[in-house]
Amino acid sequence: MTTLREIGRHVARAAFVVLLCTVLAACNDAPVTYQGWVEANLIFVGPDEAGRVETLSVREGEAVETKAPLFTVDDALQRAEVNMYEAQLANAQQAYDRAQMLLKTQSGTQRTYDEAEAALRTAKARLVTAKTHLDRRVLMSPVTGVVQQIYFRPGEMVSAGKPVLAILPPGNLKVRFFVPQETLPRIAYGNTIRVRCDGCAGDITARVSFIARSAEFTPPVIYSLQERDKLVFLIEALPDRPDALRVGQPVDVALDAAQTPAPAAAK
Repeated sequence: MTTLREIGRHVARAAFVVLLCTVLAACNDAPVTYQGWVEANLIFVGPDEAGRVETLSVREGEAVETKAPLFTVDDALQRAEVNMYEAQLANAQQAYDRAQMLLKTQSGTQRTYDEAEAALRTAKARLVTAKTHLDRRVLMSPVTGVVQQIYFRPGEMVSAGKPVLAILPPGNLKVRFFVPQETLPRIAYGNTIRVRCDGCAGDITARVSFIARSAEFTPPVIYSLQERDKLVFLIEALPDRPDALRVGQPVDVALDAAQTPAPAAAK
């Protein structure tokens, strides 16, 4: 005859089996996590011509708006060039006015007038170019973002095209991670992923913006069955809250359940 103690044991065993099945099912439904990191496409700002940095209006970590002043480069040569072309323009204007007056009184020729007119147009164009070079000695921010790094300080010489500082627009921050080839068919552009990091308040969502078309860390030509298991592909995603992440920060990336790869069949 079955005692109450035996009945209790059967009930406990049944409850344990149900609990175990529930836990296993939850584990099977849990998304796979991949390790990744945060990178950015920085905007580098530098002068068109070589010169010495005179003033610096921003600091690293400071937020700037579009067209906000960043730094200036010495402009002595550019100002001298403007003065020279202003003088040339004044002379060309006088020559043109004289040629025009002589042509009206039939004391001059059409050729002289045409040459004076061409010289005047050339002088105007050169002055506009010189003023543009002068204006570009004051560098403005081309985008809205945060000053990520400063490479040159006031008093230092900078070459033409060399960046003085780098700006990070919020939309240029991205999460990069690798997935194995069996997961690749389950990921598409625009898919949502969840990003976790140490110190982050909750998950950060991001959308897949890039999927590599070639594998990484594999032999270039021949792939054995074992080597195909090691194929990984680079994925990039744009976070919805880029202000919560930092460049170089390690993160964990979780795919949605629909993107999680199915268990591999036994070999």
